[in-house]
Amino acid sequence: MRRPLQVTLLVLSGLGLLHASLFTDLCLRYVKPSMRPMLVASGFLLVLLAIAEAWSRPKPGAAHGHGHDHDDLTEPADEHAGHNHSKVPRVAWLLFLPALSLLFYAPPALGAYTASRAAPKAVAQQDSFDPLPATSPLPMTLTDFTTRVQQDRKGTIKGRTVQMTGFVTPDEGSTSWDLTRIMISCCAADAQSIKVRVYGIPALAANTWVTITGTWHAGGTLGTSSAPAALDGVTVEKVAKPVNAYQDALPFPASR
Repeated sequence: MRRPLQVTLLVLSGLGLLHASLFTDLCLRYVKPSMRPMLVASGFLLVLLAIAEAWSRPKPGAAHGHGHDHDDLTEPADEHAGHNHSKVPRVAWLLFLPALSLLFYAPPALGAYTASRAAPKAVAQQDSFDPLPATSPLPMTLTDFTTRVQQDRKGTIKGRTVQMTGFVTPDEGSTSWDLTRIMISCCAADAQSIKVRVYGIPALAANTWVTITGTWHAGGTLGTSSAPAALDGVTVEKVAKPVNAYQDALPFPASR
C-alpha cells in the first residue's frame, strides 16, 4: 500500500478509536468498561504511528545514486519494479470501512436481534440457597430468578413478588415475550443472553428497557429443570438503559 494511504488509514483508525472510547461512550456497545483504557491507548498509538510514518517519508530523488551513467542503466527497471510494488490492491480499500464507521456510523449495541438468535447462557449448578429477604417486591437478577425456579427444591420463590430489569425481546406470533439481559466476558463476540418469559403484559417495542414486577408463572415441578423461567407480570415500567447493561446484575442507573 502506498505511504499516503497508509498514513491516512492509520489516522482514521486512530481517530475512530479515540472517538469511540475517549470522546464518547460508543465503545461500551461492544466491550466491557475495563477494556476502555486499552482502546484509548491504541487510538493514540495509531495516530503516533501515522505521524512517524509521515515524518519519515523519503525526500524525492534521495534514493537515486550520484552517478549519471549508473542511473541511466538502472532507472527504467527501478521504475517498473516500483510501479508493480506500490500499486494498491483493491481489497485494501475495504480497510477504510471500519475506520470510517467508527467516526460516522457506529453499529448499534447488542439487543433483541442478537438475543433472539443466540443460544441462552447455561445456568450454573447450585446446591444450597440462602433465605430470601422479606422485601416485596424482591429485586432479583434474571440468573438468580432462573436458578431459584429450577434448582431450589424448597420452592422459596413460589408466591413471591419479584422485580427484574432487562430489555424486551418480542416473540413474533406469541402473546408472551422475553425479558432479556446480554452478558459479555470481553467483547460482543462472546455475548450470551439470559431470558425470563413474561406472561400477562403486552410486549413493548423491541430493545425497550423495562423494570417488571410479577410472580413465578407456574409450570412443571418447581425446583427442577422442568419449571419454566417465566413470570406472570403485574406491572411494567420503562427505564433508562443502565450503565451495567452487559451484566446480569441488579442495575444501577445511567449517569446524567
